[in-house]
Amino acid sequence: MKSAPQAADPVVVPCNHPGCKAEGVFRAPMGREREGQYFSFCKDHVREYNATYDYFRGMNDEALAKFQKDDIVGHRPTWPLGARRGSRPGPEPSDETMFGEARVSRRRGVGRKYKHEPRYNILALKALGALDLDARADEAAIKARYKELVKRHHPDANGGDRSSEEKLREIIQAYNYLRSNKLV
Repeated sequence: MKSAPQAADPVVVPCNHPGCKAEGVFRAPMGREREGQYFSFCKDHVREYNATYDYFRGMNDEALAKFQKDDIVGHRPTWPLGARRGSRPGPEPSDETMFGEARVSRRRGVGRKYKHEPRYNILALKALGALDLDARADEAAIKARYKELVKRHHPDANGGDRSSEEKLREIIQAYNYLRSNKLV
């Protein structure tokens, strides 16, 4: 018949203060040069130790300033930010590939006709087509073209002739679409 396993006696750590026989329940750091190591003290001696403990004891002003600077980034190594931070200023590296010249000129902005070309969806392009404009038209050009076409195709401007009335509806509908989508 097997007997129940006996529980191990808990390990009692004595207080690290010289001459003290009490149990060392409280941990206290050993110091800057011994990170992760601790003394075990009783309640009275840990209070005494903590009252006199100074992590920076023995550091001169220069070492203290370096510690504070390193503490900003958690004492971890850092590197300068930005692209090509170690490279020297000078001529741009040459690109010998087939499309290298185009790539270099695109980086420099050479050959751009427009500062910003608007991008339109299919319906907006159809509306621009109804106004006889292409995809490069900006807001001012759309408004000017709309006014011009309305004046040209309006029945009052044509002496009451209603032959271009359908074209006028198409122009107004196209402009309203562009306006409702905040393109004008």
